[in-house]
Amino acid sequence: MTNGPTGSGGRLDALLETIGKLADRFAGRAERYDKEALFPVQNIADLREAGYLALTVPARYGGLEASLYELVVLQERIARGDGATALSLGWHLTTIMELNVRRLWEEETFAKLCKDVVESGSLVNKLATEPSTGSPARGGRPQSTATRTENGWLLNGHKTFSTMGTELDYLIITAAIEGEEAIGEFLIRKGTPGIRFEATWDTLGMRGTRSDDMYMDNVEVSDEQLVHRIHKKTGLKTLGGWYLHIPSCYLGIAQAARDYAVRFAATYSTSSTNGPIRHLPNVRQLIGRIDLELLTARHLLHAVAKRWDTEPDARSGLGAELAAAKHVVTNTAVSVVDMAMRVAGGHSLHRSSPLERYYRDVRAGLHNPPADEITLNMLADRAFEAYDG
Repeated sequence: MTNGPTGSGGRLDALLETIGKLADRFAGRAERYDKEALFPVQNIADLREAGYLALTVPARYGGLEASLYELVVLQERIARGDGATALSLGWHLTTIMELNVRRLWEEETFAKLCKDVVESGSLVNKLATEPSTGSPARGGRPQSTATRTENGWLLNGHKTFSTMGTELDYLIITAAIEGEEAIGEFLIRKGTPGIRFEATWDTLGMRGTRSDDMYMDNVEVSDEQLVHRIHKKTGLKTLGGWYLHIPSCYLGIAQAARDYAVRFAATYSTSSTNGPIRHLPNVRQLIGRIDLELLTARHLLHAVAKRWDTEPDARSGLGAELAAAKHVVTNTAVSVVDMAMRVAGGHSLHRSSPLERYYRDVRAGLHNPPADEITLNMLADRAFEAYDG
């Protein structure tokens, strides 16, 4: 992959061609990774070799500095091959994008991380969800603690949904700083003593993300590893555009289900149909509805992403639109996969059918942040703004 001007159609077309070939390869591996709940290490290795792990690294540090629109388009294409690969890598890519946009770290620290990603293909993710507080999007204070010591900090705690956990080169850990109201973000290298993962990820869908539990038992870190203090929760009204990697993933899975349903309808026939079932009115109606829903969802997702890219001064007010895009796309994905299964009928229930995996995987989108009820409340708040105060 080569650098190019952000948002250039030629660059995106070239990236799509490269990523599309890899995604088609991933589709052939997806069944095994899902059945055995294995992290897709070969998929990540292929993407690392292609330079894709540096997609959102700033150009000043040798990365592609992809726009949000480029990110959602490319992530959707990967998800058409394997949703777990797309969702996992989406957290890595958007962690870097958020750090670049918000500039919360010392530049030297961020530069070192970017250099490792570009030169070594290092993986990074923020581990913030906990059993007692749930998603950090809901604003709970971590139960994990950071205690001051003579040489730095001592971390203790338990994180859940630690996507890519054992494969990460860098972990960004949130912990409540004892004696302060602030929450600390600590940058920890793979292999640090006291960090351990427990294989708890035995789930219905997205099994390949290996979002296991992580424990910190008296983890010693230096002062320099406290990379950011969070003094005040910003809330979901300032939701970052990078969260759109979530709906782009589920849109890709839904597109894969649509493609399977169309192929099935075009080639499958019975003794009573006198040809492929594509000619049956109910099948045609289902395929038409699938394409209509996908078209609508994709236009909304792309429009919001492009607005984030082209109107930086408006970003602080885009929270409701970003949340709405996630809501619409993930619920559309569930609906599309359901209709695709209706096209295939009982064949879709076989473990050998990818529709069965798509059905399980898209359910996960309903539980990624922000939750539907939060999105609807955000939209209601915006509707009543004129009557507040």
